[in-house]
Amino acid sequence: MRSIEDRSSGTSGDDGSSGDSIADAAKTVEEQPAFQAVARGGFLMGGLVHVLIGWMAVRLALGDSGGSADQNGAMAMIAQAPGGRLLLWVGGLVMAILALWFLLRTWFAARRGHEVKAAVVDALRWSGPAAVYAGLSGMVLRFAAGGGSSSSAQTQSATAGLMGSGPGRALVLLAGAVVIGIGIGFVVVGVTRRFLRQLERSGALSVGAALRITGIVGYIAKGLALAAVGALLGWAAISADPDRASGLDGALTTMAGLPAGVAMLLVIGVGLILFGIHSGLRSRYQEM
Repeated sequence: MRSIEDRSSGTSGDDGSSGDSIADAAKTVEEQPAFQAVARGGFLMGGLVHVLIGWMAVRLALGDSGGSADQNGAMAMIAQAPGGRLLLWVGGLVMAILALWFLLRTWFAARRGHEVKAAVVDALRWSGPAAVYAGLSGMVLRFAAGGGSSSSAQTQSATAGLMGSGPGRALVLLAGAVVIGIGIGFVVVGVTRRFLRQLERSGALSVGAALRITGIVGYIAKGLALAAVGALLGWAAISADPDRASGLDGALTTMAGLPAGVAMLLVIGVGLILFGIHSGLRSRYQEM
């Protein structure tokens, strides 16, 4: 199978020169220390959001129903703190830069001179985080500007119009299956420690252990939380009831009412906190 580089060499000289110039300019931007430093701040903001979601999940498990255990609940908690609105604006912007960094990595992976299949796999590996941080950035900036609602309300609003038809319900069911699949992917990454491949090797054993432990538990916990969201979406599609469609907040609230649900919610809450800590550590050790 011909590599992407081999296939692109057959284009005209002008097209190749133009593409190389764009690639060189993008590489120059991506390698700027200031750009990389700001991008690392995106990991910190993402970590803070997960720590707050985990903390609210733990409070929910202990019987405190105040606040939404989701991204918007975390945004509300930040906004209420002194200087919180400014932090949201800064956090949203640095996560946008981090999304751009992942997007550049996606493009570079697609242009590498190895086999097409390997290039596609690499591009997909980088494009996923790009989409995640772009979505988080948009949510944070929207909340900083005064918008935002709970994930449950957003999910119910998005699915309500689809429940009136068979194709619409099939689409919601497919969305639920996709979310469950993503959740399973997070669990697999945690169990196999695949996340360590994207991190620089650290000479400090204590830091290495912290990266491993927080990553393993954090990825598994986030995967379970996402799987719960996907299961509720699927349940809503099968029952044709949009009220059963729920975001992360609704999924965790539903979990709390199940047998042994409180214990599961505590584990997930602590796991999300550890995932947030892992993101903070990643801001230092991620290979840029």
